[in-house]
Amino acid sequence: MKKAIVLLLLTCLFSCKETANKPSDAESFTSEITETKNELERIEPPYWWTGFKNTKLQLLIKHPNIASATPTIASTNINIEKVQKGESPNYLFIDLNIGKATVGKFNIEFKLENGSTLTQTYELKQRKKAAEDYIGFDSSDVLYLITPDRFANGDTSNDIPLKKSGITETGEKITLLKEATINRKDDYARHGGDITGITNHLDYIDDLGFTAIWSCPLLTNDMPRSSYHGYAITDYYQVDPRFGTFDEYLELADEARKKGIKLVMDQVANHCGLQHWWMKDLPFNDWVNYQTAFENGEETTYSNHRRTSNQDTYASQSDKEGMANGWFVSSMPDLNQRNPYMATYIIQNSIWWIEALGLGGIRQDTYPYPDKEFMSNWAGAIMTEYPNFSIVGEEWSYNPLLIGYWQTGANNKDGYESNLRSSMDFAMQRKTVEALNEEESWNKGLVKIYEGLANDFNYTTPKDIMIFPDNHDMSRIFTQLNGDIANTKMALSYQLVLPRIPQLYYGTEILMNDFEKPGDHGLIRTDFPGGWQGDLVNAFTGEGLSVEQKDMQNFLKKLLNYRKTSKAIHDGKTVHFAPFLGTYFLFRTLDDETVVHIINKNEKPIIIDLKRYAEMNLAGKTLRNVITGEKFIWNDEIELKEKGSIILTTN
Repeated sequence: MKKAIVLLLLTCLFSCKETANKPSDAESFTSEITETKNELERIEPPYWWTGFKNTKLQLLIKHPNIASATPTIASTNINIEKVQKGESPNYLFIDLNIGKATVGKFNIEFKLENGSTLTQTYELKQRKKAAEDYIGFDSSDVLYLITPDRFANGDTSNDIPLKKSGITETGEKITLLKEATINRKDDYARHGGDITGITNHLDYIDDLGFTAIWSCPLLTNDMPRSSYHGYAITDYYQVDPRFGTFDEYLELADEARKKGIKLVMDQVANHCGLQHWWMKDLPFNDWVNYQTAFENGEETTYSNHRRTSNQDTYASQSDKEGMANGWFVSSMPDLNQRNPYMATYIIQNSIWWIEALGLGGIRQDTYPYPDKEFMSNWAGAIMTEYPNFSIVGEEWSYNPLLIGYWQTGANNKDGYESNLRSSMDFAMQRKTVEALNEEESWNKGLVKIYEGLANDFNYTTPKDIMIFPDNHDMSRIFTQLNGDIANTKMALSYQLVLPRIPQLYYGTEILMNDFEKPGDHGLIRTDFPGGWQGDLVNAFTGEGLSVEQKDMQNFLKKLLNYRKTSKAIHDGKTVHFAPFLGTYFLFRTLDDETVVHIINKNEKPIIIDLKRYAEMNLAGKTLRNVITGEKFIWNDEIELKEKGSIILTTN
């Protein structure tokens, strides 16, 4: 299958005109459709675009007894190449070739067995910009990770979305979704944060110095409880009404783009939510894994979570299947990407959102869990259409060999090519915490990050790996570092100068923590102060913040804004020296810019002989402290007066 897809993409690449993936005025026409008809229950994707390298488009049709219908299209520029009935009588899959199609609307007629006809109007849109102009995140960016339900409530009217009409016998209004309450006292209930809340505070995010926003999923999650996190999606083409509308999502993307901030979408190819609309009527008998058991009400077969089976040359077949096919949890059915219609559905859905919002990247959840051949095809299809795009995959492993396996260009012995630009550096995240929490000795403390960074030889391009101090699934970094502010600053500044793409979780800048219940997801994802009307503390304005919180905000603001323009940090050569007397020096250099990062774990003042670092050729040069602005002439020695990090620059 993989070879066939690659061959298809290459054939299209060389046969299409050079401008096929660029907006073209010549492709526009005045549609002859005077009346739009929507007589089908569901058609997905809801619309598409002309000008892709891949001229194929597969439509999923859901409607009672539609499998018996014969579809036709009057346009000579759009060819129906294949029609596939679902194993459920209520599904039809139509393969179109739109290579010669023009922009506009056309009708698809469905002739039923009883002689009647259903009509569905479909639209092919003009692409807004050339494929090459979809620029993904890279090492010049820093991502701000947000759990949207917990960031800011910008529109209270969508907290409990109600049907426009409909009242129960007792006079109660009918809600659109199953979880229809707001309770900020319950860490696992919905709190009301939304898309408008993010948009309203773009100035804050921009001012801090972030250049990209990664929001946890914003699509509909119609689960009866804990729907706030978004990872049990129940409609892949609908924005959750409690977060807002598609137009508001688009506004967020557009307004962020005006500020030079990229929008990264969190997507989930491995599983959906148990209340997904198709779970009540699945198209094929193998649409989800262990489908027969599910339909018979049998006990859930869970993933064995043995992620190493993806690379292990000795792994048993049962371990491999147990990893890929088992359900993550009972409320998240495991999608079967080996079904070609499911595979196409997921690929088209990703491309649809990139094109519809003008995304600056995708973060793919639970990357090692889906069928890995499919994941290669998925990433390959996206990167073929958008050559400058970026995707990061979540590989929660502390083994750099496994992290590197998923990066495109890796020299994998099994020949696997992921087509994935970036994977997540859980290994260095853990090493950062260990290095700062441990007492210094030969094999403990700072040597952990010194040796951890040495593992970069395993990565195709280390600067495309994503580093982070914490995220939405682990204790806050301030908690992991036992409430030590100096250690927290050292962790953050170190990661921000590494050859990496850094990501910080919202609230890190104000020392948010989970000391009360360490590791508790509901508490980790707590409300950002000031995001709700009536909050006594407002981190957006600084009102009510402690001195320490304001200091951390200012520290990150100065460092992030310096990082924005530091080519040495973005692309420079990295040189570091083995830890020495409780200190660790790392240098980033490019042309005439050198950035020096010093970690000092000593509680008392210490003088360090700088001749140890003579090869960096800084003798006699004046450097500036990025945080304080103070000048320092690099001569024979430096006095480190207190525990903490120092960031110096020759610029």
